[in-house]
Amino acid sequence: MSALELVNIRKRYGTVETLKGIELSLASGEFLVLLGSSGCGKSTLLNIIAGLAEASEGDVRIGDRSVTGVHPKNRDIAMVFQSYALYPNMSVARNIGFGLEMRNVPAAERTEAVEKTARILQIENLLGRKPSELSGGQRQRVAIGRALVRDPQIFLFDEPLSNLDAKLRMEMRTELKRLHQMLGTTIVYVTHDQIEAMTLATRIAVMRDGQIEQLATPDEIYNRPATRYVASFVGSPPMNMLDATVGNGVAHIDGSLSGILLPHDVQERAGKARNVIIGIRPESLSLVSGDGKGLTIDAKVEVVELTGPELVVTSTIGSQRLTASLPPRSTVTVGTPQRFSIDASALHVFDQATEKRM
Repeated sequence: MSALELVNIRKRYGTVETLKGIELSLASGEFLVLLGSSGCGKSTLLNIIAGLAEASEGDVRIGDRSVTGVHPKNRDIAMVFQSYALYPNMSVARNIGFGLEMRNVPAAERTEAVEKTARILQIENLLGRKPSELSGGQRQRVAIGRALVRDPQIFLFDEPLSNLDAKLRMEMRTELKRLHQMLGTTIVYVTHDQIEAMTLATRIAVMRDGQIEQLATPDEIYNRPATRYVASFVGSPPMNMLDATVGNGVAHIDGSLSGILLPHDVQERAGKARNVIIGIRPESLSLVSGDGKGLTIDAKVEVVELTGPELVVTSTIGSQRLTASLPPRSTVTVGTPQRFSIDASALHVFDQATEKRM
């Protein structure tokens, strides 16, 4: 039995369709991340699961029952919002336990549940404080605690870390991962942050224009993206996308004097001659050493940026750009030609017409 099943979910606002037939089945204990840019429909889909919005068409099933038309409080879900939404006049302990209080849970049982939740989140020393006395990270833990204390079937997170600074986001990602591993809870998590998606999810649904572009594990999303959009959306720096023409097994990149001999399996999929997009992740490029055998590509270096752990080199091939992530002590000179070696096992080829993986 699935913990969550979405059947042909559609949402329309007048003539505008924001969700276009979403089909999804989530097993108990999974951590699903809905990943996409603003306006792709991920928060709308989360709100439909929560019951805060109704689908124009389709069915939402939680456990063994349909919850379409069921009030949010009766869906056995708990939601953590982008804003902490804490009651400023209540202590941390009462904020966490307020939902139980509204359900007339006995005081002793409520206190025990709050203290247990506080121990899990490591905020036992904060129970007597008010929200105004807490840091952003502590407030987010309280908001998570308020959801956790209810022990629902499904937890819904709507960009919960976006208000935190970079250091706190990293710490809270680790805490959420720890909680999921410890409790085995079922989670649906919305974000536009690919790092959050890659580090937290057991599966990622990359959304685009109201549809799921690809649903897969983080490893599959990163190493075998189904479309050009998924390939370019996940990864930092993003994947290089180079227009090319394949002829006799060689990809001739526009603006390049040399071609790339494609691996045999890619040759078979590309056919004898076809316009394609060659995808190369920046970390799959390295400086040519020795005789430069294997797959190589020539480019002119334009910009060199040291980020600390890596040297990001932006080059040009004709009118196209090529970005490489190199070791920080690599020697590269701006304005000079440079030959890069390509990891053949990490080469991606997409059809120019359909933008689908070949």
